[in-house]
Amino acid sequence: MELEAVLKERAAAAGDPGRLLGDWVRRSWSGPAALEAEGGSGGTLSSFETASSRVREPSTKDEPEYEALPEGSAVITHMLAGAVAGVMEHCLMYPVDCVKTRMQSLQPDPAARYRNVMDALFKIIRTEGFWRPLRGMNVTATGAGPAHALYFACYEKLKKTLSDVIRPGGNSHIANGTAGCVATLLHDAAMNPAEVIKQRMQMFNSPYRKVTDCMRVVWRTEGAGAFYRSYTTQLTMNIPFQAIHFMTYEFLQEHLNPHRQYNPTSHMVSGACAGAVAAAVTTPLDVCKTLLNTQESVAMHSSNISGHITGMSNAFRTVYRVGGLTAYFRGVQARVIYQMPSTAIAWSVYEFFKYIITKHQEERRTGH
Repeated sequence: MELEAVLKERAAAAGDPGRLLGDWVRRSWSGPAALEAEGGSGGTLSSFETASSRVREPSTKDEPEYEALPEGSAVITHMLAGAVAGVMEHCLMYPVDCVKTRMQSLQPDPAARYRNVMDALFKIIRTEGFWRPLRGMNVTATGAGPAHALYFACYEKLKKTLSDVIRPGGNSHIANGTAGCVATLLHDAAMNPAEVIKQRMQMFNSPYRKVTDCMRVVWRTEGAGAFYRSYTTQLTMNIPFQAIHFMTYEFLQEHLNPHRQYNPTSHMVSGACAGAVAAAVTTPLDVCKTLLNTQESVAMHSSNISGHITGMSNAFRTVYRVGGLTAYFRGVQARVIYQMPSTAIAWSVYEFFKYIITKHQEERRTGH
């Protein structure tokens, strides 16, 4: 009798509708192929059980494992996917980035004071022209391609190498954070000059109408070092940002997509949440970076600063002197609103192109 009771209990657990439905819903987000494998509409309980068993054993012979790329194609795949993701992320979110830059101004012009992101966008378009929020986007797109190619390729390679050392066969948050920090060094080295030009063109009453004009004036009046004046500050901000960002993303992926299949919904949600958390925490550093990039003349004049603001400590002191503690969180709303869709787009596009490129390479390798 006891044996019979145990068998009944196990059978009931295996056929629990709630658990089976949850497994099926999670599996169904993986794409149309997975839905066809479930037996289409009108599936029976046995199809649910089959689906749940596949969730526990996700590897198939037909689908390439895009999380474990072939050794020869891994780097180029990550670079191509990363470049596309970076360009799309920065271009799609550029108008909000323009608003963020302006809202971080320490002493904005009365005509450039905004209540929120939407108010800023409407006011900029109404008073300065429809295309004004997009000025400088071309230099950002030019820098974002190679910067994100290096960024994702370095991250993926280093993450795998460190994870194999720290936690063989598993996922290590220490490895994720460390890989993100190192990848940031390469990303910012490629992106910093574009950031300087972009933010100067985004400011209210910017004298620059063309990227080449801005580049020429900065080079002639401030020297080549001006393009990297905020580099150390950028790293001081981006290293903790990316460490938090990658660790949060990988942590959420462990729970939302434990088998690391191509799952658009989990990539989008994980990316958005990771970007929001990292953006809020590092806003004070971003305010200082904006000040170093723009060398805001009104703030410098009110603080009796001659020459140029250089270095993180100088920027921190200037921000506090001009606006107090609250100045460190200027534009935090715009920054979070910018980063949430930005990182969601970046991860979604990156994972999509990584999946497509890997699938294409696998089909060519097998001759199908």
